[in-house]
This record gives sequence, structure tokens and C-alpha cells, in this order.
Amino acid sequence: MTTSVRIAQSDSERFWTAISKSFVYSLLVCLGVIVLYPLLWMAVSGFKSNTQIFNTPFALPLSWSLENYIGAWNDGVRSFLASSLIVTATSAFCTVMISAWTAYGLTRTRMPGKPLVTGFILGGLMLSPTVALIPLVRMMQSVGLYNTHWALILLYTAFRIPFTTFLIRAYMLELPSDLDEAARMDGASEGQIFRRIMLPLCRPIIVSSVILHILFAWNEYLFAMIFTNAPEVQTLPVGLTSLMAKHGTDYAQVFAAMTISALPIVLLFFAMQRYFVRGLTEGIGK
Repeated sequence: MTTSVRIAQSDSERFWTAISKSFVYSLLVCLGVIVLYPLLWMAVSGFKSNTQIFNTPFALPLSWSLENYIGAWNDGVRSFLASSLIVTATSAFCTVMISAWTAYGLTRTRMPGKPLVTGFILGGLMLSPTVALIPLVRMMQSVGLYNTHWALILLYTAFRIPFTTFLIRAYMLELPSDLDEAARMDGASEGQIFRRIMLPLCRPIIVSSVILHILFAWNEYLFAMIFTNAPEVQTLPVGLTSLMAKHGTDYAQVFAAMTISALPIVLLFFAMQRYFVRGLTEGIGK
């Protein structure tokens, strides 16, 4: 009797386990379709003509020609992509290095007034960029940086330092202090400890911070629209808007340009997804 009851309970547990797994897998598949289908539809539409897009929007293209992608590339996407790469890469490097060095000072040194400095830096999270637009425009014009890549690099770096410092500082607080203390006893300078010990230990959160900054800078529109007006310095979000205005009826070429602009970010996220999740879970979760 007892054996039959155990067998029945085991069968019931296996049944509900299979049901729950099926539900989870179905939900994940549905979410994957919801996320990936618009991207695939956009990429496929870049191979169509305007007539095919409007008449058969959900059908495959009649021919897989790269004409629209080549046209979008030659009509300005190449310049917009180069500007986005310059601004995003430079600002990401400056933001992460300054934030990591700041977090190191706030967690590993005996700096006087450390709580006050920490509150001052993290208080930058409450500053809205739109509030400072007018004085920032005047400042960039007065120093001759308006309508240059450096204007966006400085702005992106300044407004992302508080958040990035918060992430890296939270990660550094949980790191053991034995290594850097031993390095100090061996005569290592603060710069050597930072470069050779802390940066390697903070690699997961640094990678996560870089990815978060890239996602922000690559898609940022407000500053890029206000502080740049020449096509050679405009980034992709603003450049794609001007491309749509210039070729308002050529939606196939617009979809091709949007696919080119989204492809680097999609590839980067899938390539660095493991490090991104690890850095956030080990940093924020501590």
C-alpha cells in the first residue's frame, strides 16, 4: 500500500514538473518571438521595395538584393556609424576609467570626508540632463566644442559617471582588502594597486558598465540632436532621422539603415551577455 502511494506521488510530481517546464519553455519562446520578430522583420524589409513593403508586409522579399543596404551606407550611414563609434568608444573608456578610479578612492583609501564626497558624487544621479541644456549649449559654444565629437563625449562621460561609480563602488565594497594591503606593504603605489589588482578583480562589473554605457551612448538622441548639426559629426539616432526626412518615401532603404545601426549593438550584447549578467548579479546583488 505504501509503495503504491509513493509511486502515485512520484508520478504526480513528474507530471506537474513536466507541466511547469512546458509552461516556462513556452513563455520563453513567446518572449523570444516578441523580441526577435520586429528585428527580423526590419532586416528582411531592407531587401524589399516600397511596393512589396506596403502590399505584402509579412511576406519574404522577391529578391535578396543588397541594393538598399548599399544605398543607405552611401547616403550617410557610413558617416553616422563612424561618429557613433568614436563618441561611444571614447566616452565609454573615459567614463569607466574615471568611475573605477573614483570608486577605488571611495572604498580603498582613507580620504577625509568620504561619506560627504560619496553623497555628492551619487547626487549626480538626481540631476536631469534636460534641466542643464541651455547653460551647457552656451558653455560648449564659448569653449569652441559645439558641433564636435568632443561635446558629446564630455557630456556622455559627465552624466554617466555617477551611475557607473555607484555600480563599481558597490562591487569593490565586497572585495577582500588583503591583496591591496599586502601590495602596500610590498611598496606598491596606489596606481599600481589600482591597475594590477583592482581592475582585474573588477573585470565583470567593468564589462557590465561598458555595455550599459554603450547602450546609452549608441541610442542617445537629445544631446546628439542639440549639440551637433553637421552631417559629419551626427551620430546614428540623429542621422537616421535626417535620412528618413531626406528619403521619406524610400522605406526599404530606411529599414536597411536601421538594421545596420542596430546590428553592432545586437552582436555586442549576445557576445558579452555572460559577462554582463555576471557583473550585475555580483555587483548589485551584494
